[in-house]
Amino acid sequence: MPWNLIVGVALLLVLAIGALTFAGVPQRRAIILASLRAAAQLTVVALALRGVFSAPPVAIVVLTVMLAVATWTAARRIAEHEHALASVAVAILAGASVTVTIVVGLPTLTRDLRTLIAVSGIVIGGAMTAATLTGRRLTAALRDHRDEVEAWLALGATPREAVRPLTRLAIHEALVPALDQTRTVGLVTLPGAFAGALVGGANVAEAARFQVVVLIALLCAEAITAVVLAHRLGAPERLPAPI
Repeated sequence: MPWNLIVGVALLLVLAIGALTFAGVPQRRAIILASLRAAAQLTVVALALRGVFSAPPVAIVVLTVMLAVATWTAARRIAEHEHALASVAVAILAGASVTVTIVVGLPTLTRDLRTLIAVSGIVIGGAMTAATLTGRRLTAALRDHRDEVEAWLALGATPREAVRPLTRLAIHEALVPALDQTRTVGLVTLPGAFAGALVGGANVAEAARFQVVVLIALLCAEAITAVVLAHRLGAPERLPAPI
């Protein structure tokens, strides 16, 4: 491994930990562990993808693992909700499957295994983030507006009717990062798909086309995921306990 890569990564980690230490935020260990996990996991994935491209049926295993890890990661963030695991699984699968089918199956981009794996990874990751944000925003809204929900219930509203304004708020808030990223692409950021395509040797027009499709695919997947999850969580049998 090149020495400059080791030094650069170490310096970035030291600065991140230093900033958190200065602010008194106890996430220093989490940053180190997350970085080590990322390096280890990407090494394993790189080796695994060699096998996928030489044996296409293995792609099913890779996609299944992606969905399972995304579901588990988002579900444990919103474990206070009843049936969180099942709800997150349905929501992520709905958002990702519809989106990837259009992008690769239509095809909007090329119909090949490399595109399937690349787009699926990006889309499933976005759906996971949308599920996490939707669930967490809904939990916070239910706590903050508990009295309002209970008042609606006392007036005879069903749980879904009483919570509906809060589910809309949760969906809206969950989509803010994806919307901001799409609005500012090229002006503020050069997203990973665009930069990766350029580094991989694609011309600028091809890289831009790929990135536009990916960004809109993310909006589609995250919108579907957020709506499905909010619907499944939007008729709670019990409200989250006050903090």
